Amino acid sequence: MKVTCHSEYGKIRTIFIKNAEAAFIDDKTLGNEWKHLNFLGKPDFERAKKEYETFEGLLRTHGPEILHLPFDSSVNIDSIYCRDAAVSTDAGMVICNMGKPARQNEPEAERRAFEQTGLKVLGVITAPGTLEGGDTTWIDETTLAVGHSYRTNEEGIRQLTALLMPLRFDVITVPLPHYKGPSDVFHLMSILSPVDRDLAVVYSPLMPVQFRNNLTKRGFSFVEVPDDEFESMGCNVLAIARRQCLMVKGNPKTRSRLEQAGCKVFEYEGAEISVKGGGGPTCLTRPILREI
Repeated sequence: MKVTCHSEYGKIRTIFIKNAEAAFIDDKTLGNEWKHLNFLGKPDFERAKKEYETFEGLLRTHGPEILHLPFDSSVNIDSIYCRDAAVSTDAGMVICNMGKPARQNEPEAERRAFEQTGLKVLGVITAPGTLEGGDTTWIDETTLAVGHSYRTNEEGIRQLTALLMPLRFDVITVPLPHYKGPSDVFHLMSILSPVDRDLAVVYSPLMPVQFRNNLTKRGFSFVEVPDDEFESMGCNVLAIARRQCLMVKGNPKTRSRLEQAGCKVFEYEGAEISVKGGGGPTCLTRPILREI
């Protein structure tokens, strides 16, 4: 077995998460922040804690080392979606610069946590560059796809490419559509979730043709998410290990298609921690090491 940061599908060995209590803090904080941050509704604090306990419990059953990002007064409730503030590489963490202004303090908060656990930092994306981790996904060990979106701009991609080029990693830029505009939560991983070296969950209507064809040429086959399960985050699927998938309840068609593709599916109730904030299981986690 090889252990690497350059995988979205291998068995998770080490992962960072930020639980609902550390991110949401209390009912008053949720009441003060949810509208400003464009949540669909105010999460119920007690239900959110219970949902998160179930979510974390599902992760634990697969045996990874789970590291918790602590409460940090400089960030807000969006910090529960901890993937977005950093990108994991074998050469160290890349600290992002958020395209959503209200999340600008999250990368530095995560950097402090990483350094306290001994993780190396490869580099930092700086203004005017923006980069969010939800716009990045490893296609294979040496290829990172990056969405050019309202959250990740050309300068951010240029800086990331410059950091990775000496390490002989390829960066593929994926131009993302306008969709619902700058205020929406829309990343590359909104339409793509690799669950094995040759299988990905996709929402094809919003995928650029060139990128979809690129994946096909690399040998990928696709689990297609139906239109009526895209908004409920049917496409946001976390691979805990190869073809072992964690997803939000309420997407039965996508679940059935995953199972038909030979995947084992685990579900969690995510009304409070996922649906209202627009962040599924990939958003709730920052995997570091995986076995491939």
